[in-house]
Amino acid sequence: MTDPSPIGAHPMTTQSEQAPRPRRATPEAQPAGVPELCDVEQHLITPAAPAVGRVVESRLCTASRKAAGFVRHVAIDVSGTPLAGRFRAGQSFGVVPPGLTDKGKPHKLRLYSIASPTRGEDGKGQVLATTVKRTIDEHWDDHTLLLGVASNFLCDLQPGAEVAITGPAGKRFVLPKDPSAHDYVFFATGTGIAPFRSMLLEMLGDPAGACQSRITLVMGAPYATDLIYHDELTALSQTHPNFTYLTAISRERQDDVDRKLYVQGRLETHADHFRDLLASERTLIYVCGIAGMELGVFQGLAGLLDAGAMEQYLRGEPGVMGSPSAWERRMIPRQLRPTRRVMLEVY
Repeated sequence: MTDPSPIGAHPMTTQSEQAPRPRRATPEAQPAGVPELCDVEQHLITPAAPAVGRVVESRLCTASRKAAGFVRHVAIDVSGTPLAGRFRAGQSFGVVPPGLTDKGKPHKLRLYSIASPTRGEDGKGQVLATTVKRTIDEHWDDHTLLLGVASNFLCDLQPGAEVAITGPAGKRFVLPKDPSAHDYVFFATGTGIAPFRSMLLEMLGDPAGACQSRITLVMGAPYATDLIYHDELTALSQTHPNFTYLTAISRERQDDVDRKLYVQGRLETHADHFRDLLASERTLIYVCGIAGMELGVFQGLAGLLDAGAMEQYLRGEPGVMGSPSAWERRMIPRQLRPTRRVMLEVY
């Protein structure tokens, strides 16, 4: 993932709603199909006493070297630390950059999504990976160069280099205990693909047998060159008929449709596919990427599903639910309430 704002961050769902707090709504029954999420361990390594991992691989993972940004797949050997064999697909880990801030204080840790299945990159849970985009920008006030501290630190590391790590963290954005009991719709933008790579490899790359659930991933990027893990995901879709991989390119026309698309646009171009999948009580929705994308996804769902199917994923007062074009991100989660069949992780 990218560094935290203004230097970037692991996706965290945040809201800046400043309206008066409404009355507490009467608790409502959750719809059928609510998942029992897998058990996780958290905070085995704390920032006060980080462990040491060692980089074993660093490679570009965009579809082309001509991509607009530099995104690297960085694999870290965590053997001999409490993280080894104890992280889960979809969780995150912390990186503590070396050095001091301009105020002379140690840098704070940044969280990065784990892009590896629970068995790790090595099949033994000893090596985890993450997806890192270099943050390169300008300061708005004086137009001097702004470099993300953690992202550039990680991307600069060579195999054998040491990195201070913490974690794991996260208990909500994970797979169910029994992945085969559900079907899945994943929406990703940018480095938000990291936890989905981990989940897909968890379900489809298991040597003991692939999960047969229906899985659809919509991957969004500004240009086709910016697609992350594109060859790997394409290969998975060709090997596993139950996995559908769709791309949504926002700044150039798609090969299969003569217009630009955000991820929610695929709900329209593949309406029959999604309508059938989302009508099932088995289906879960996961959204990970840049803040604001969740609103577009919800509006796309409202345009596709009838009221009964929609309330499996999003609920609100009738006057609100009936006007999706008027929805704003600040309405989430107070006026637009995702059910427990929707997992959000945006940054």
